[in-house]
Amino acid sequence: MKFDKPAGENPIDQLKVVGQPHNRIDGPFKTTGRAHYAYEWHDAVDNVAYGYIVSAAIAKGQITELDIRAAENAPGVLSVVTADNAGPLGKGDKNIATLLGGPTIEHYQQAIALVVAETFEQARAAAALVHVQYSREPGAYDLADEKPAVTSPPEDQPDKNVGDFDAAWSTAAVKLDATYTTPDQSHMAMEPHASMAVWDDDKLTVWTSTQMVNWCQTDLAKTLQIPAEKVRVIAPYIGGGFGSKLFLRSDTLLAALGARAAKRPVKVMLPRPVIPNNTTHRPATIQQLRIGTDQSGKITAIAHESWSGNLPGGIPETAVQQTELLYAGANRHTGLRLAKLDLPEGNAMRAPGEAAGMLALEIAIDEIAEKAGLDPVEFRILNDTQVDPANPDRPFSRRQLIECLRTGAERFGWQRRNATPAQVRDGRWLVGMGVAAGFRNNIVAPSGARVHLDATGKVVVETDMTDIGTGSYTIIAQTAAEMMGVPLEKVEVRLGDSTFPVSAGSGGQWGANTSTAGVYAACVKLREAVASNLGFDANLAQFTDGKIISGTRSAPISEAAVNGTLTVEDTIEFGDLDKQYQQSTFAGHFVEVGVDIATGEVRVRRMLAVCAAGRILNPQTARSQVIGAMTMGIGAALMEELAVDTRLGYFVNHDMAQYEVPVHADIPEQEVIFLDDTDPMSSPMKAKGIAELGLCGVGAAIANAIYNATGARVRDYPIKLDKLLSALPVVE
Repeated sequence: MKFDKPAGENPIDQLKVVGQPHNRIDGPFKTTGRAHYAYEWHDAVDNVAYGYIVSAAIAKGQITELDIRAAENAPGVLSVVTADNAGPLGKGDKNIATLLGGPTIEHYQQAIALVVAETFEQARAAAALVHVQYSREPGAYDLADEKPAVTSPPEDQPDKNVGDFDAAWSTAAVKLDATYTTPDQSHMAMEPHASMAVWDDDKLTVWTSTQMVNWCQTDLAKTLQIPAEKVRVIAPYIGGGFGSKLFLRSDTLLAALGARAAKRPVKVMLPRPVIPNNTTHRPATIQQLRIGTDQSGKITAIAHESWSGNLPGGIPETAVQQTELLYAGANRHTGLRLAKLDLPEGNAMRAPGEAAGMLALEIAIDEIAEKAGLDPVEFRILNDTQVDPANPDRPFSRRQLIECLRTGAERFGWQRRNATPAQVRDGRWLVGMGVAAGFRNNIVAPSGARVHLDATGKVVVETDMTDIGTGSYTIIAQTAAEMMGVPLEKVEVRLGDSTFPVSAGSGGQWGANTSTAGVYAACVKLREAVASNLGFDANLAQFTDGKIISGTRSAPISEAAVNGTLTVEDTIEFGDLDKQYQQSTFAGHFVEVGVDIATGEVRVRRMLAVCAAGRILNPQTARSQVIGAMTMGIGAALMEELAVDTRLGYFVNHDMAQYEVPVHADIPEQEVIFLDDTDPMSSPMKAKGIAELGLCGVGAAIANAIYNATGARVRDYPIKLDKLLSALPVVE
């Protein structure tokens, strides 16, 4: 199905099933242990062996000696795989670092060998017997040190200029020029990276934890240099990913190599302390913002430049992209700078670009609002735009930022906020309120599905879409139930298998909208097949209560399959509506904090997110996504930071004992409001994404609330005690 015109009225608009707060279909399976994750397919194959990864002990250099003889002779060992004996390997399209290193080492804890043994304990013990000697080379590990030498943008991402920023900046009545920093961060998903692989002659099956089944299949095939059709990837349940499982990682490749070498099924899991250095992370940034306004507070000049670092061939953290679109202003400059760092790979983490960029931009907006003498909510409203600032002829498809801010201010009691910092006390706590806009672009991509109807009236949906804890099973079932006019319990959803049609996958907050649109397209075909078999006109018929109805005539849809199951398949393909209209999602984030006057301890007391993100397919699962993102925002503001050893080039706090994330005790009352919003330019579902919007802006709202509470303006995340204590006001 080609989606190249705005969606008109269609069966989804009935909202009998779609749009309703249904419980997660997968919930009972997960709470009873019947949902098998990648390492848990105990009954899928027999005679499973275990692999344990040996990882590099230096960040950059060469292996001068790799002696595996003691490991090979250890009890229970079946094979030891290294780059020397693995056979020729290619490289996938989406990997930056080599997944099996040697002799060159590109980053700390890069996998350099896999020991396969009868038991996990034997594999781990033998791995300790692998003898490795290195020649360490000097590397670049500190973004601040490298920043002065990086003055040009990446070749494929040039600076963007609108109007004449320099002239407008020089004449602006009110100016802000400030620098903000965000640290390296780790995904810390609950389920570790894990895979199980088995070969059947020249065909490979991998059970793995991946957000993108097709990407994993094609990149694994390219790396192994075999046809993609000989690789099957199975991933029906994913225990979180946040972007770390978008791409093929070393556990999957080494499970395949280990199974080939041992001629046995092999399981490989990355231990928690290995994950931050071995996989990917959100790169640190240094961001400079310059904003100028006229006397009334209207932005006349805005510039945002961001520095980040990565391995050679890596990508920058695109922290300026929201600044190109969020506020009006005739004169604009945005630019990215990418330093070469020898740290582990930097790549996508929930809301890549905007999450880090909004941490800086939305503090800067508060700062310039204060300089201009305006309330920060009113300043944002004053500088709203309904068109792409770089292209006034290109409007937003839907933009309800003002409604988000107005609704949030009223619900949160913003009128009670004291604009003068450090004026509100509650016992030993200084209390403040903060606000930030939320913004995340709406991304669309082709997504396919296969739908079956059998003689019992059961509808089965198959797509390689994944459920990473987001509720994919449920919203896909709701879509099929709505389209075919059957109750939810008559729909079975099968996900995460590369033998199913290729979906857009889970990432970039595109998964819900695109995967359900793909199911919509397949169900349109199934409706046509049912109507044809039963002598109805599909364009005039209604599907409801398990029947097809037209005028006074009706028939159970199951009758269409009495001679055999009906099966159809289709893919939603998007035209250029996203080129004609800027498609984005918006939010207003409001936070109240308390800061201990003596210790600087910060407690988030209340949070509110007001979101405009198209049709909400299931308000219950959508709310779950938003409050999870809000919780992640608390971590970004106050806790999360990968500490870099800038001498040796690795992340020091690489486990959950030292990498701090919010726990239940840190989380206050969280309220989520979804504005009534449908976007016919986005898809037939008229929906958009929500999971990353709930994060974008939250950390800045917390920082702004801390400033309102204390008068301490911290521009370096995370906002820990050492950054607050010296700036706390003296209160008697």
